[in-house]
Amino acid sequence: MPPHDSCSASPLAFFRSLKVHRALIYNLIKRDIIGRYRGSIMGILWSFFNPIFMLLVYTFVFSVVFKARWNTESDSKTEFALVLFAALIVFNLFAECINRAPRLILENVNYVKKVVFPLEVLAIAALGSALFHAFVSLLVWMAAYIAFYGLPPVTALLLPVVFVPLLLLILGSSWLLASLGVYLRDVSQFVGILTTVLMFLSPIFYPTSALPENYRQFLYLNPLTPVIQHVRDVLYWGKIPDLQIFSIYALSTIVVAIIGFAWFQKTRKGFPDVL
Repeated sequence: MPPHDSCSASPLAFFRSLKVHRALIYNLIKRDIIGRYRGSIMGILWSFFNPIFMLLVYTFVFSVVFKARWNTESDSKTEFALVLFAALIVFNLFAECINRAPRLILENVNYVKKVVFPLEVLAIAALGSALFHAFVSLLVWMAAYIAFYGLPPVTALLLPVVFVPLLLLILGSSWLLASLGVYLRDVSQFVGILTTVLMFLSPIFYPTSALPENYRQFLYLNPLTPVIQHVRDVLYWGKIPDLQIFSIYALSTIVVAIIGFAWFQKTRKGFPDVL
């Protein structure tokens, strides 16, 4: 990328950076995934066992202890586990990136001070690493669904489309938080609290119908609510998402991505002075 474009806030600059630095992004993702499990006996197999273990715990607590159900006509633990797991894939992808975002620049100070480096790709690489773990979880989900019910509904093919707005939301938020994390070190602590709150204020462990009607409108202010419902629709319920809601959500996440990228590019000039 030409030097004068390195801090451009234009959305086109993002696509140019993505194209020019695709090999770098791939290597960063690969290094992050391998580095995470380096030294452990089971290695990358932990990426399979972690979601399975958490799924078993959540399923027991909410379906057995709290007697939660997705619908009053079914008492199936398998259904509860699969519907819950679909939502957890979404939340874990979001939480992994967002919790890490405020430290992205702080953990890569050498890239800021010593070399000419496309800092914007750090958020993309972090998302790529999280997507790998989400894909592993999805494979586990698919294997469980096939074992109990056979082939998933044909609407499952729409999953990549449903995921696009989520990825834009994550990227925009990551760029914004990565920049704020340089100037305000408390952001990391705040984000940790926020993601925990979002986990319980999202329809992960319960359907939206479980809330009193007066409170349901507030649930839709949560940016994870639409994508969680859309993922469940295409993966498990075999329904096409509501096109109006999906369109509004997609346009909103595009705006978030543009604003986040622009903010990051405008503020990155001050990183060396602060660090």
